[in-house]
Amino acid sequence: MVLPLLEYKPTTQNHRVRNFGTADLNEDTPYLYRLETANSPGEIQALIWAAYRQIFNEQEILKFNRQITLETQLKNRSITVKDFIRGLVKSERFYELVVTPNSNYRLVEICLKRILGRTPYNRQEEIAWSIQIATKGWGGFVDALIDSAEYDQVFGDYTLPYQRQRRNTDRPFSFTPRYGADYRERAGIVRNRWYVQTYQTSAKNVDWGALSAVLVAITLGITFLLILNWFGISSVQ
Repeated sequence: MVLPLLEYKPTTQNHRVRNFGTADLNEDTPYLYRLETANSPGEIQALIWAAYRQIFNEQEILKFNRQITLETQLKNRSITVKDFIRGLVKSERFYELVVTPNSNYRLVEICLKRILGRTPYNRQEEIAWSIQIATKGWGGFVDALIDSAEYDQVFGDYTLPYQRQRRNTDRPFSFTPRYGADYRERAGIVRNRWYVQTYQTSAKNVDWGALSAVLVAITLGITFLLILNWFGISSVQ
């Protein structure tokens, strides 16, 4: 049984801001990429690069992240920008990089920022969307988010998602690390345990008596060679 999306409300009026505006002196209105205004191959390519930056959070387009089939379809205008975004988020590469290492709550935060251009309203919204992931699966969650009334009203079929809220930090929402703190902590614990266990195992397996004998033999050999060399020099003189 698929549960309906739970109701939630914005906690502040700032969550209703649709664009940057000009209130903050250090921020400008973001550049909007629209397919209907892309009149040249270069402009379409710029839109594609911006989509990769928005969804994959990569400032340099990595070759193994590219979805060539989707790019070709968009260039031929056989799909919309919305379809292109849907394809990127549902791609195996995105699943491997972002979905696999994260919890449902973390995925909700990342996708709201990168797809809807805003942070979660509150914990209630995170819970509501995480239930969608649990009941509909990843593909169903992506469809629910991209086919939502909010996405359609703000971006429609041809506008690339962009950050709609003023940020509280110097980094845009799209720069949100794909690994959460819990994942990094777990990875650190595993790495540290592996190092300690390996060191302890190696130390137990060492034959310290044999090692000491080898070191003594090497020291005596070097000393003997030095003595021979010294006598050789003395006889020449």
